[in-house]
Amino acid sequence: MNNPQIVNLVMIVGFIAIFYFILLRPQSVQQKKRKEMLESLKVGDKVLLNSGIYGEITEVRKSSLRVKIAKDVVVRLDRSGVQSKTSKEKEEAD
Repeated sequence: MNNPQIVNLVMIVGFIAIFYFILLRPQSVQQKKRKEMLESLKVGDKVLLNSGIYGEITEVRKSSLRVKIAKDVVVRLDRSGVQSKTSKEKEEAD
């Protein structure tokens, strides 16, 4: 291989490395954190659902949860319906 071909090869490898570290790596780290959060859910945790509703987990099953969203209102949803854990202070501040 002559010099221009080596330069082109190095540029292509460089672009692939940049693509990996800027886009793919952070996404996989974020997915890992989300999976850990969903697996760690337990009864009594305060959560924010994907729909924007705050609630408290009342029952945990293998793939679903029961969440109390108001007095005498309990909904059953898939674990993936939870956006994040939250705290009582955050709910009351909003």
